[in-house]
Amino acid sequence: MIKHQQDLLYTVKGICMDIHSKVGCGLMEHAYHKILKEKLQRNGHTVQSEVSISITYEDIVIENAYRADLIVDNKLIIELKAIEKLETVHFMQLGSYMQLSGFQLGLLVNFHERNILDGMYTMRLPDLIKKYGKQNNGSNSNNDLIKF
Repeated sequence: MIKHQQDLLYTVKGICMDIHSKVGCGLMEHAYHKILKEKLQRNGHTVQSEVSISITYEDIVIENAYRADLIVDNKLIIELKAIEKLETVHFMQLGSYMQLSGFQLGLLVNFHERNILDGMYTMRLPDLIKKYGKQNNGSNSNNDLIKF
């Protein structure tokens, strides 16, 4: 992983820890989303929120099929949760977003963990492909429906 990505992850995780230490683990996802977006922007990062991700299968296009919570500096896709326990489907959700959008780096954050470090997971697209196999005929384009 290149230094900029490491620095970005360090910064984002630090902001998540700060938010969690100040407001706790009892808010709704939307509140954490708004706070994290604002804190990242105040720290000089470019942040896109609720980014539409489409699916193309053969000649069928499904616009706005998914919405990525946050994209930071056009390098990191963040999926936020505020739930009791993360399940496999949540990891697969972020993995699908990464493959469909071509992002190489993802962060899954569950703010409802008592210890926020237990609720943050870094995901790299090459690792996902290695674990689940190439689901899109070896390309990172939106030409095929991706499944995990």
